[in-house]
This record gives sequence, structure tokens and C-alpha cells, in this order.
Amino acid sequence: MTAPRPLVYIRPMQGTARSDGGLVGRSVARLDGTGKVTGAALYVDDVAEPSAWFGATIRTRLPKGRLAAVEFDPAFEWSTVVRVTAADLPALGVKVNGVMCLDDTQPVLCDGVIRHAAEPAALVAAPTSALLHEALRHVRLVEEPSPATEGPPLLTLDDALARGAEVLTSHAVRRGDPEAVLAAAAADPALLVLDGDYTTGHQEQLYIETCGMVGGPNPDGPGVAVHGSLQCPYYVHKALKHMFGLAPEQVVVRQDVTGGGFGGKEEYPSMIGAHAVLLGLAAKRPVKIVYERGEDMVATTKRHPARIRWKAAFRRADGGLAAARIDVFLDCGAYRTLSPVVLSRAILHALGPYRCEHVAIDGKGLFTNTPPNGAFRGFGAPQVAWAYERMMDRAAAALGVEPLELRRRHHLREGDVTPTGQVLRWSVGSTAVLDRAEQVAGWTARRAAARAQRSEAIAAGDALRRGVGAALFFHGAGFTGNGEVYLKGRAEVELRSGGVVRVLAATTDIGQGTRTILPQIAAQELGLPLERVEMEDPRTDRVPDSGPTVASRSCMVVGKIVQEAAADLGRQLCRRLEQARGLPEGALARRGAEFFDGEERVAGWNDAAAGAEGLRGAHVYRHPDGVAFDDESYTGDAYPVYGWGADVAEVEVDTDTGEVRVTGIWTAHDVGKAINPMVVAGQIEGGVLQALGWALCEEVVMKDGLMANGRMTNYIIPTALDAPEMVTEIVETAYFHGPFGAKGVGELPIDGPAPAVAAAIEDAIGVHLTALPMTPERVLDAIDAGARPKGAR
Repeated sequence: MTAPRPLVYIRPMQGTARSDGGLVGRSVARLDGTGKVTGAALYVDDVAEPSAWFGATIRTRLPKGRLAAVEFDPAFEWSTVVRVTAADLPALGVKVNGVMCLDDTQPVLCDGVIRHAAEPAALVAAPTSALLHEALRHVRLVEEPSPATEGPPLLTLDDALARGAEVLTSHAVRRGDPEAVLAAAAADPALLVLDGDYTTGHQEQLYIETCGMVGGPNPDGPGVAVHGSLQCPYYVHKALKHMFGLAPEQVVVRQDVTGGGFGGKEEYPSMIGAHAVLLGLAAKRPVKIVYERGEDMVATTKRHPARIRWKAAFRRADGGLAAARIDVFLDCGAYRTLSPVVLSRAILHALGPYRCEHVAIDGKGLFTNTPPNGAFRGFGAPQVAWAYERMMDRAAAALGVEPLELRRRHHLREGDVTPTGQVLRWSVGSTAVLDRAEQVAGWTARRAAARAQRSEAIAAGDALRRGVGAALFFHGAGFTGNGEVYLKGRAEVELRSGGVVRVLAATTDIGQGTRTILPQIAAQELGLPLERVEMEDPRTDRVPDSGPTVASRSCMVVGKIVQEAAADLGRQLCRRLEQARGLPEGALARRGAEFFDGEERVAGWNDAAAGAEGLRGAHVYRHPDGVAFDDESYTGDAYPVYGWGADVAEVEVDTDTGEVRVTGIWTAHDVGKAINPMVVAGQIEGGVLQALGWALCEEVVMKDGLMANGRMTNYIIPTALDAPEMVTEIVETAYFHGPFGAKGVGELPIDGPAPAVAAAIEDAIGVHLTALPMTPERVLDAIDAGARPKGAR
């Protein structure tokens, strides 16, 4: 592989972030790194549970029908194991047979009606793995297909659209009068009208560690306890409270070291956690459920398949958008789970980072008889980014405008207005990332070299064609709309013995570096060395609810809460020191622990901390002043701030086989402030590679409502050998409401690579691809069909 290129940091493009040149902005080694590389870190299946039994789930096979019975073979000695069906739930204390997410319509165990294949129908636990597997062989589900009068199951999004499937969720955005502009556009020679229809399929998270939970009676008191591989302890806490009707203190949830999530361990651990607890209550001991890879891939959530339809009028004079009508359809699967908020983010990003005064965006999430789809890195934004960037390439080609020039003319800038009426007021890095990506990629020279290579290849009869393409994109950081206001996330910073500070937050580390960057923020605010700061393990009986580890919010939102909590602790300690020295309040410091800077830092800190063990600083999230969103009309500030990114991709296409090789990708991301540049670069490069898999090779094959290629041997993801040369540029346009200027970064990198690669393929072979993934078969079909952009008039 090509040796990695050095990172380039652009300091700062707009404004300056508060930083004293200490820990913030330094690539300190990850605090959890040693344990993970040496094997000392304990994942759920490593945690010693001497009394724990082994559990498993028995699942339906029909995509639509009725569960008539669960039959237990009388030839087996059932007294040696425990078993649970829906009929047993009341006796185990269950008040609601539903997994509470946004609603509780998804049953914990199938209640008779089968809405998708792989619904959990029965649970079994045994003292040994061998006995468990023997017991499972003696269970039979009696499933009856639905009567023909009800029609066949809806197995795809196309089925749902063609047959008028139930709409599980919907949202709409309006600005101006797009219908009037579009109606007049056909007869207006100054306008070019383009239609586009773009599709994306499922994507499997394929985290390194499969789902696993241990649950049962709480060993420390009344109620239940569960621990395992998860992103959001308080999601599981909420689900178990609702299911059993328990008080908050009667449910304890703990995160173990977690081997990746990407959204796949956001809502689903509530289901597997509920199953482990049910078996644990039945067995009167902990029960461990760890999915094998096949079950994990078949039964758990995936990225929503999508169809996005565009109709837009572009001004011929300058290529700007005069009006756009966009329809977004998502395949929810059989239950809503998180689909309403995935759809919400999708429609709020559907126009892309471009100006347009007349916009209509409608989104619908449709029912299908397939396992529910849920959170996946990007959360609806990658699907619509695929469509809006493909449309911009369509417009550039039709108008004869260079692709980057079209984007440069019309992208959103500070002071511009989004479709919801949000005025962009701060940290708008759109121009900076576009300029930087163009510069580091050597766009003009690279495009010219690709043209020369194609000419030579055609003359020589060579099948390989090179092309270069680009994408511009943005991503709302934090929860949509009023999500953070409703949540009121809280964090605390506690003084421990020896002057050590402990960060108390429910934010989990699933590989993205939270256990390093939050201590960095606290240490920087308090003026302490990093070794004086540690993090409490995320468990609901010890840490406050700072919110879930989702939505690119961990650094920006929780980091800011931690910074303010640390400042609160610093103020308290300064006051203690003032009192001890007989000084008036405020004599030593007006904010935080500024007194502890300089030569007296350690001595001053030790004096103030002496005897103050247990003292806590705390803070609750506060929305920036003037940021407001109307949930009913879908108008206002959809996000307090956005991250911005630009990608340039170079590909080589084999016109004989349809294979596409990405030879390089140059990317620039505006992250506000890189708290830990190495961690930020890792997030960007990991997201880019994950996006390249979605773009080119990751295809979930569904058969009879189930994933048919649920193995790592036939669900193909890119490996390190497939990674192209990556040049990662970190751009900083400070967001003053984030910790030291930081914004979210986790999801932004996955939005741009697919359309950038598609643009490069189009540059190479002249075909306009509209469906993901762009497998060799799809590329060959497009070549054979002589595909060109359709719908222009």
C-alpha cells in the first residue's frame, strides 16, 4: 500500500477557538488503546460470569402470517433449562410486550401476528452451551401464512410503493412556491428542467463484535440489571422501565467495552437486553446472549433502503437552482423503531448544501414485511446526499459548467437561508472545504491527466479508463430540532482522592475515542495534566443521562456539557481556596480553574483539592441563544450548526469487467476544532472507507424477506488492501457553542464518497449511475445500455 500522507491542519479559517495550547488540539494517545491492543479490555463475552447461563432466541421464518404455536418436544427433559414465550411474560412481571423506542409497537416476543421473518418467538437458556443447542433442536414453531385475500408480503420498497403500503411516518418541508416555478419552467427558455430517480439499498453495519448482553435480577437490590455491547445505556434503561413498569432506580444498565456500533447498537440492544433479562428472571441468575455472526446480520437493523425523486429547474444563465421538488421514500421494515427521526434528517438534508428559494420536500417511511431498519452512521443523510450530488452532476453536464465551478457558485454561505428558513450564522466552512479539497487533489491537473489517459486508452484499445469526480456535502451536528432541548443532557465532574478528577457521563466509547477526548476537554478546562483525569464507566446507577452516543453529538454537545461541569468544579475549588486563605470571593479566579495555570498550578490544585473528595461540578445542556425550531411546521433552526465536507475521488474503470478501483480520495472536513486530530482523522478515514463499501460492493441480498448473504464470506466489505490513497484535510471554522470550538465529525465523512466516486465513474466512461451499490454488474449494464442522463428537456 502507499505510505500514508501527512495530515494537514488549517488553523482556523474563521474566528479562533478558545485554547491555551495545552491538551486540546494535541494528538494524545488514546487512553483505551493499550487495553484494546493487548487484549486486556473485556468485551461482554470476556466478562467472567461464573453463575451465568447461556441464552438464545428462536425466530420465525415467514415474512407474513400467524404464529399458531410454539411446540416443545416432550422427549426432551425441559426441567434442565428455562424457556420463555409471549404467554409467559405476565408471570415474569412484564407489563407491556413492547420494546420502547419512539413507541412500543415492536413486541419483545411475537404475540401471534408475524410481521416479518426473524421475529423473536421464544427464548431458551441452559447452564451449558451444549445443552442449550440440544434444547433448541427440540423446539418447533408452527407458522401459518396469511390468507391469500390479504395479499402477498411486501418485501421491497418498490412493492411498498406499487401497492400503497402503510405510511409509518412522514415529514414535509416547504419554502416559497416551487410548484408554480416548476409549472412555468417547461415553457421558460431561461430554465432547464431535470428529473432524477435515485435508489440506495440496505447496508449492514458489520461491527467487529456481534451483539451481546447479560441480564437478570439485580444482584445489588430489587429490579433488574443488564450489561453488554451497546451505544446508549439510557435507551435500554428506558425500554426495561417501560416493559416491567419499574422505577428508575430498579433498572441498572452498564456498557461493556464495545467493538463498534455505527448505529447498529443504538436501539437494538433494548431488544436483546430484554431477552437476556427475561431468561435471567426465569432462571433466577444472569443469562448471557451473544449472537453468532449470521444471526446478527439477519435479525438486527440496517440502513434504510431509499428512493429519492427529484424534479428541479436550473437557471441556464448561471446554473443556480430556481426551484426543486424532492420526494424521499424510506423502507422502514415492519416497525417504526427510529424511522421517524431517520426520515426527519433525510428531508432536512435533501436539498443539499445549495441555495434555492422555492423548495418542496416530502418524506414518507413505508411498511414492508422485513426486519426493521434503524440507525446507521449518517442516519438518512447519505441516501439523500447520493441524490442531490448526482443531480448537481446532471446539471453541470447539461449546462456545460465545470462540476466544481457549479458547486462553488451556488453552495450555502454564512447568511444564506436553508429550506426550513434557518439563517446560517456561524461556522460555515463550505467554501473552505471545497477550496482545500480542490487544492490538495490538484483538481485541474488531475482531470486533465485523466482525459489524456482515456484518449490514449481508446487509441490503444485498452479497457481501463480513469476519471475524477467530486462531491460537496454537509451534516447537521447534534439532535434534530428540539431534541437536545427535550433531552436536557447532563454531565458531572467529580473530585476523587489524590486530586484526580472523574468525568461522569452516559456517553459511550464504541471506538470513536470518547474516553480520550472528554478527559482532554476536562483537563484543558481545569488546567490539569491528562493523567489526573479519568472517566467513569457508563452505567445508569453512577452517571447522569447525558444522552445517547449518536448524531455526531458526543464531542460537540456532551463535550461542551463536560467543559462547563469542569468549570463549575473549578469555581468551587477556587472558592474553597479563597476561603482557606481569607481572600474575598473572586480574588483568585473569575472562571474555571484559571488560577491553577502557571507555576502554581499543581500546588494550588493540591491545596484546593485537599479534603474535597466527592465535590462535583455539574451542568445541563443549554441551547444557544436564538436557536429555535418549530416541530409542527418544520421551520427554523434544524440544527445549531453544520459540519461541511468536500471529497475528490479518482477511479479506474475496467470497461470489460465493470470493476471500479478507487485509486485515490482527497477529503476536507470542517470540524470546528479538532480536540484530538489523530482521533478526528481516524473518524474521517474510517467513514470514507465505510462509504466506499456502500458505494461499490456492499449489497444486502434479500430472499423471502430475509438477508440471504448473512455471512462475512458473501457480504463483501472493503479491507485494508482495498483502501485507496487517502489525503485527509482537517479544516477548523470555530463553533463557539462547542467545547473549545469543536463540532461533530462522526457521521459527516460517510456522506460524500459515494457520489464523488459516481462522478468519477461518469467522468471515466460517460454513464450516469443512479443506484447503489455500483457493482461491476450495474456498471456493465450501464455501459451496455449506453446510459446517459435522462429526463432533460
